[in-house]
Amino acid sequence: MAELEIHHEGHETDPLGQRVGVLAALLAVALAIVTIASHRTHTAAIMHKSTANDEWAHYQATRVKFHNVELGQSLAGLLVQSNPAAQKMLDDSAGQLKKYGGQGAEIQARAEQADAAAEADEHRALRYDVGEGLLEIALVLSSLYFISKKKMFPIFGIIAGFTGAVIAITGLFG
Repeated sequence: MAELEIHHEGHETDPLGQRVGVLAALLAVALAIVTIASHRTHTAAIMHKSTANDEWAHYQATRVKFHNVELGQSLAGLLVQSNPAAQKMLDDSAGQLKKYGGQGAEIQARAEQADAAAEADEHRALRYDVGEGLLEIALVLSSLYFISKKKMFPIFGIIAGFTGAVIAITGLFG
């Protein structure tokens, strides 16, 4: 029976390759975390913008009611001399004007607050997106070591990964 010889070429120990592999794994974990943070922040921005849009629509509806009451007052004012019901309408509409005027200011403040929250979320998401991009570049650069066996790729990967992580971390505080 013939013996079968198995060659184990390319399986020699590469300590730097092992370190680069661990680096790539750490970069991949950081990338996953930053990607999730980015997606959640974009979703929060959309939710805040949707709330702001709803509040602005509510504000517009309140302003339409306010202007309708103003118009009613103007028309009733023309009829006050000859019609006691017109005077009653004027008296009733004064309270409505006050109500809708106050509601409009409150609704406008909530809409502006939701707009500001959406804007802040978008700024934070931009930081996560830039961090995500740099972490992706870092992962690719580090992986190029396995093709080229050149030490410069993991070094550039570490620089890009560190920069991306720092930028992404600033998204937590922005």
